[in-house]
Amino acid sequence: MNVPEGLRYSKEHEWVRVDGDTAVIGITDYAQDALGDVVYVDPPEVGSDLTAGDSFGEVESTKSVSELYAPISGSVASTNPDLEGEPEKLNADPYGEGWICTVTMTDPAELDALLDATAYQAFIDG
Repeated sequence: MNVPEGLRYSKEHEWVRVDGDTAVIGITDYAQDALGDVVYVDPPEVGSDLTAGDSFGEVESTKSVSELYAPISGSVASTNPDLEGEPEKLNADPYGEGWICTVTMTDPAELDALLDATAYQAFIDG
């Protein structure tokens, strides 16, 4: 599984890339592999507020429907418009073109509760 350095990871298999007070959120390579072929993504509404640990959307695959859980709190600034027509980008490029949303963080200290790449790799290795 691909676990890039420089990102933060949740135990629910979301990743966060921080740029100032903005966080880009997506699902990990491990998550997309477990889901199988993604056929639909239900992202949060722009302007909605996320609370760390709460559900903020869904990903539907040929195998199942899975909840997305906010790794950090904040206000949704944007969603990935490409996923509406090409949800398979979550499978093809989960850390790049398959991002789900950007969030303006309200409490950057929440990042400290997330895993770094080494800890996340250990977590998925069990």
